[in-house]
Amino acid sequence: MTHPFRTEALSPSHDRASFRCGNDRIDRYFHETVTQDIKRRLAGCLVAVEHATGKLAGFYTLSPSTVLLNEIPDALRKKLPGRLPIGVAMIGWLGRHVDFKGAGIGAALLYDAFKRVAAADLPAHAIVVDPIDDKAIEFYRSFDFVRMDIEGSSRMYLQVATALRAIK
Repeated sequence: MTHPFRTEALSPSHDRASFRCGNDRIDRYFHETVTQDIKRRLAGCLVAVEHATGKLAGFYTLSPSTVLLNEIPDALRKKLPGRLPIGVAMIGWLGRHVDFKGAGIGAALLYDAFKRVAAADLPAHAIVVDPIDDKAIEFYRSFDFVRMDIEGSSRMYLQVATALRAIK
């Protein structure tokens, strides 16, 4: 069976205006800001496009980042060097169009990000996310992301090695 979606880089030909995920902050970012982040090389944006209709089913942004050793959960910190910031990949934004609720788009986008991070020439020890709300925290937790040790933050962390096991 052919997968009904393809993932590709966001381009001007994609209809962002009709995209709605149900979260105003995410929608506003995707409608108004994402292209500026791409032009400034702050993030890349990948979209899931339905083959049959060309409709945008979802998107995510990906960028390189770093975390400090003391921000990594204790159990994961032990095998890392005690110097320098640790290179990570940041999924900054992720949204699924409301019309595709229950179609597995969120998981498909996350797995696509895992594969891209693993294949990237720039190494990353982990994938980091900043969940926008409790629902997003639960979504990421279901993929084994863990909370980071940053007071007042919901930032979460997943080692790339763990992500790779999930997609095999």
